[in-house]
Amino acid sequence: MEADYTMVNKEPIQPQKRTSSFGKWIGGIGFTFLIALLGYLLAKTPGFDHVGQLASAMMIAVLYRQFFGYPEPLRLGIAFSTKGLLRFAIILYGLKLDIGTVLQDGLGLIVRDIGVIIFAISVTVGLARLVKADKNISLLLGIGTGVCGAAAIAAVAPIIKSKDEDTAISVGIIALVGTIFAITYTLLRPFLPLSEIDYGIWSGISLHEIAHVALAAAPGGQDALAIALLAKLGRVFLLVPLCLLFMYMMKRKDSGDKSSDTKVEFPWFLLGFMIMSMIGSYGMGTTISVSSDFINSISELTTWCLTAAMVGLGLNVSIRDLRNKALKPLIAMWVTSIFLSILAYFIV
Repeated sequence: MEADYTMVNKEPIQPQKRTSSFGKWIGGIGFTFLIALLGYLLAKTPGFDHVGQLASAMMIAVLYRQFFGYPEPLRLGIAFSTKGLLRFAIILYGLKLDIGTVLQDGLGLIVRDIGVIIFAISVTVGLARLVKADKNISLLLGIGTGVCGAAAIAAVAPIIKSKDEDTAISVGIIALVGTIFAITYTLLRPFLPLSEIDYGIWSGISLHEIAHVALAAAPGGQDALAIALLAKLGRVFLLVPLCLLFMYMMKRKDSGDKSSDTKVEFPWFLLGFMIMSMIGSYGMGTTISVSSDFINSISELTTWCLTAAMVGLGLNVSIRDLRNKALKPLIAMWVTSIFLSILAYFIV
């Protein structure tokens, strides 16, 4: 009877634990979206409207961590936002890539895009060695500068086994520097001896995020904006082969290190990224009939999921560590971005 009594008393505890865990999971996800909403509202105010929702939300998350600490009871849900929602956002991000347009009209731009990526990564890493900057953050910043900002950093980070804090620091820096450069481009536009098309190409092959490219190219007119986005999509197109290259390099590194028993997992979300790119490029509008409102809704969902994921990363940032680890990589990336802008200007 005693054994039966114990089992009867123990059985109800497990569902309670599961319910409690589920509540913390939902609560953590909800918390990241709450801060994402605050970031959205902040990005509507003068000044922060140039910074954008993603960077604004991450800034709020970082400040929350410093004043109130990490919300431990919500860790399970926050961790899901950091990793799960991030990968889901990257998959949806594939819809922004029109493969047909890139291959048809952007092959010449892709050659320049390849050169931009190689230049950005090699110069950032090289400068980081000179100033003895954090290698991991510097590499992520080089990738973000060369490819497509936060999305590229988020895609490569798990492959090179980056810490969440380093990923968050890199995303924060890329958002800040990219915004400054985009605004600078718009201020320089009236004084540059460039046609609309050349100005668009210059913006598209040298700026960091798609949003930065759009912000800088829009004052040049519709033609400038169109060619700028095409040039930028070429860099996004190169994200997958770049990830595969880093996978190969990490496997070579691990196989040469006998003390390492870790394995490089295939980033399956990149397969989803390519599938969505194929659907967006060759399915939507032809085989699959969708409205512009639906496309806009998917784009909004992508932004919100990516913002919630960045909030999760931001909650892992300690300002003390940021001050100690971020300054030198920031310098390396800043100098690289200046050199890249000058180089891109002369090859358009």
